[in-house]
Amino acid sequence: MKIRKKVLVAVAVLEVAFPVLAVPVSDDLDIGGAVRLNYGWKDYDNDAKLEFELFRADINYDDGQLFASAQYRWYQVQNVIHHAWMGYKFSDNASVKVGVTQVPFGLLPYASHSFWFGSTYYLGLEDDYDAGVHWQYEQDGWRYDVAYFANDEYGDGSRFKRYSFDTATTAARPYEEAGQLNGRIEHSFSSGDIHHTLGASLQLNRFDYQPVAGGATGSDTDGYAAAIHWQLDWHSWQTQLQYIHYDYNMPDERMAMSAFAYPFEIAAKADVVTTNLSRSIEVSWGAISNITCYNDFTHTVVSGTGLKNSLQNVTGCAVTAGKFYTYVDWIAGKNMWFDGGSGIGIDEGVDGWHSRLNINIGWYF
Repeated sequence: MKIRKKVLVAVAVLEVAFPVLAVPVSDDLDIGGAVRLNYGWKDYDNDAKLEFELFRADINYDDGQLFASAQYRWYQVQNVIHHAWMGYKFSDNASVKVGVTQVPFGLLPYASHSFWFGSTYYLGLEDDYDAGVHWQYEQDGWRYDVAYFANDEYGDGSRFKRYSFDTATTAARPYEEAGQLNGRIEHSFSSGDIHHTLGASLQLNRFDYQPVAGGATGSDTDGYAAAIHWQLDWHSWQTQLQYIHYDYNMPDERMAMSAFAYPFEIAAKADVVTTNLSRSIEVSWGAISNITCYNDFTHTVVSGTGLKNSLQNVTGCAVTAGKFYTYVDWIAGKNMWFDGGSGIGIDEGVDGWHSRLNINIGWYF
């Protein structure tokens, strides 16, 4: 039942965002949202079903100088904030956002194409949203990001119901995020028909020890993560490559993470390699206008007592038909948290490949 609970939580709630098809309320304000259904068949559990997965509401505002955005989500297992920030444009090149905003780290907006993201998402290093201040500057193909986040989006590591994967406060690993500095630089340029995007990121973390009754003893600590990335776009093809090294100074070489109502453990130090390939195909098949097929692969490499490498591979296609967007994915994982594994990079004697067919149908309005 424990494995089944983890699988249901992880599968029923993850997404790569589809462009918001919002309804314009005024020249400055748009309101939109989405409704999604999900079907999953697993080779390790006999509970295939089609069920409601998500309802979400989006609000976006932009008057040319002031701008803001918020999104709230209702899932079966939780109701959570996705993001909520306000911004100010100093010029056409420079802006600042304050609130729960996306952490500028690695490939943006995502290091993946599938409904399931890559392993970096579950490690808190992809599509992560925290509470803080984010400054951004763009000019002549260069983009610079500097951000400081005071804490996670709720400021409470013991709250496991959340969208972003953040440090969790558990009895065995009683820590929470307590300050994070991010810097990111990226350069985009073209060579003939090929468009390149090269970048590097650095993240400095601070973690507070949070005493838990009957829990482990400890003290405040810190850590860091660094990444380099390259994205190549050629006609309808896209390749994404990324390397991340993270090192969090945690006892026993482990730390706890949580999202979607469930905590789990990851290796506190690892190298993570991402290799993705996709192709977008314009079609005219009735209401279907585009099919994007992809293969997203992530390898988490660890070393230490009680640790073991984790792998995730997702092969699938995303189908666009008007305001409907459908993911058809075959997900395979080895020693992965969502797929029968105890966590990511953790060795608890469960070390086999498992897979599932996942179909997510969404109406975006």
